[in-house]
Amino acid sequence: MKKIIIVFTVAFLFLFQSCKDYSKEEASTNEIELISPQQVYDAVYSTDSVQLVDVRTPAEYRESHLKGSQNICVTSDDFAEKVKTLDKNKPVYVYCKMGGRSANAAKRLQEMGFTKIYDMDGGILLWEEKKLATEK
Repeated sequence: MKKIIIVFTVAFLFLFQSCKDYSKEEASTNEIELISPQQVYDAVYSTDSVQLVDVRTPAEYRESHLKGSQNICVTSDDFAEKVKTLDKNKPVYVYCKMGGRSANAAKRLQEMGFTKIYDMDGGILLWEEKKLATEK
């Protein structure tokens, strides 16, 4: 009887450990990574197919924005609807003015199932401080 209990205990622990590893694996495919403006610049200028999202208001976007970005305001009621046009399986780069709204947007994208999200540290203010080009 003791052997049966030991076998079941070991089997249960093995099963629990397997599930635990699977959960870690799942979490690693749905990440948010804080990256520098230079890293975003390198990504934007190395390929034309980057999903780059400016999550500021349309008025802020009109003042200046990053080349190739699209404006989907995180504080608008239709944010979730508009981001459905993005590919959840491709990396998404988000930025705002200083980093607060993009962190919020990144979290929302993560909850919606996007697999790789890059949040630009310092927002467009740090981008401009680094003397990187913007468009109007």
